[in-house]
Amino acid sequence: MNKRWKIKNKKHLLPAASNQRVDEIVRLLLKNRQLKTKKQQEEFFNPRKPWDEKVIKEIGISQKELTKAVKRIKKAVKNKELIVVYGDYDADGICGTAILWETLYSLKANAMPFIPHREKHGYGLSKKGIDDILNNEAMKQLKNGSMLIITVDNGIVAHEAAKYANSKGIDVIITDHHQKKVKSKKLKVKSYSLPKAQAIVWSDKVCGAVVAWVLAKEILDKSRNLKAPILIREFLDLAAIGTVADMIPLLGPNRSIVKYGLEQLNKTERIGLIAMFEEAGLKKGEIANWQLGFVISPRINAMGRLVSALDSLRLLCTKDKKRAKNLAQTLGTVNKERQELTLSTLKQAEEMSTRRLADKTKKLKILVIAHESFNPGIIGLVAGRLVERFYKPAIVISKGEEFCKASVRSISGFNIIEYLRSFEDFFEDLGGHPMAAGFTVKTSSLVKFQEKVENEAQKQISGELLKPVLEADCEIKLDDIKPALYNQIKNFAPFGIGNPQPSFITKAVEIVSFRQVGREGKHLKLTLRHPDPELCRGRRIPINAIAFNKGNFALKLKSNQKIDLLYNIDENNWNSKKDLQLKVKDIKI
Repeated sequence: MNKRWKIKNKKHLLPAASNQRVDEIVRLLLKNRQLKTKKQQEEFFNPRKPWDEKVIKEIGISQKELTKAVKRIKKAVKNKELIVVYGDYDADGICGTAILWETLYSLKANAMPFIPHREKHGYGLSKKGIDDILNNEAMKQLKNGSMLIITVDNGIVAHEAAKYANSKGIDVIITDHHQKKVKSKKLKVKSYSLPKAQAIVWSDKVCGAVVAWVLAKEILDKSRNLKAPILIREFLDLAAIGTVADMIPLLGPNRSIVKYGLEQLNKTERIGLIAMFEEAGLKKGEIANWQLGFVISPRINAMGRLVSALDSLRLLCTKDKKRAKNLAQTLGTVNKERQELTLSTLKQAEEMSTRRLADKTKKLKILVIAHESFNPGIIGLVAGRLVERFYKPAIVISKGEEFCKASVRSISGFNIIEYLRSFEDFFEDLGGHPMAAGFTVKTSSLVKFQEKVENEAQKQISGELLKPVLEADCEIKLDDIKPALYNQIKNFAPFGIGNPQPSFITKAVEIVSFRQVGREGKHLKLTLRHPDPELCRGRRIPINAIAFNKGNFALKLKSNQKIDLLYNIDENNWNSKKDLQLKVKDIKI
């Protein structure tokens, strides 16, 4: 699919001979990130520590609700009530559950974690989950009169489940970051319908693990635990994993969480994480934020997708080295199975999508794909890949006899959760964010639901939204790519949603050589140089580039050919030698 290139800042840079080029490029990068004042720039490059009062305030959790939550938890701890930390089966929920359970354990609370099973219980606080807690023999033995459930990364739309818990004499505290249920869309000012709970600790500015971390901090701050300040800092490793795994924009408090969370992660003494690093071939002390998203969180997620997420939680919390090693190997093995299943399902989903899109009479603006063979644990991943391939919002549905489970991924500028709420009568449950959602629908209603969703998309999704755009910060020359510029770019890290790695366009680059690399020639390796000696002061020093998943371009290229590139500047470490290279995102011939 051809992608449009957009330059965020088209300001003409100083001549190539100027010594001020690096400073000017950095100024453009700051401007593109809306960092205009010295104060904004200082806070960006030197974020406040996450436990700083200003950062906590920016997260936006109600202090009144925090106070109510801590008061009820202190009562439960004092009376030795059973406290169940009711988490979620994804990396964010598992990390948040570990944070809150370990906090309660440090206070010698009568606490147990509970992670629902994706297929047995479904997402979030549910009647089935509550019944399993009540019927669990281990929890029966711990139960001492009253019981308190604290949700993590779920619960904000669990009206019926919270009501059911209350009817069983169970108090509920909700901690969540998902979108609240709107009472009425007709009102000018939105009002929300909230579950009945002792307290609702909520913010949509951070992930579920960070909401849990804020509550844990409040509990520890109000405790007499001498280790409280240490624990608050140590939990940041898990808060950072949850933030990156849930694709939260790395700005404001989230930038602070990930920056300091990475520092904690790289010196972590958490046995399970160290075992996971070893199994994945990572080195403690050298973990970068991209590895949180592409290496660590997929392993944590894999268990909840295919088997039970409880082993992921056990890995994070274990104090036994042998058990940690065994659990890390289990996560690694299941993750490989998840990768293989995702690829085979994706191939089928792509074929189904291609056939549907070939029907020009429909002119589909949203993809709705359903099949009995789709494993509900990986349909979210498949939906995300369909969006990348076809650049349309994608709904992938695992079809059951009575009910269908669906995962949804959207495109930039289209709020998918708001869109789906206009079909609320179809859903058994629905939850999510502007970019991702999940729901359950009756199989008997599926055809009608699909028809309505596709028809309404024709009205609400404009043609412009469906044109993929690759953005670059500015246009530079190959001669600008020097260690001085790269060292400045590194200061913009950690990169992620909301703060992408700076990208650049360089036109009319000359190919010195090229070759396909990787399995089946999937990737493209290039050596490039500036085509005009005069414009680069006679320094036509070659620079290497890697273009992942663009091996097919080799059929269109030849030596001495001139091409346009959109890329990031990266560092290649090979045989203890470090060289700058281009990480190519797109090529125009």
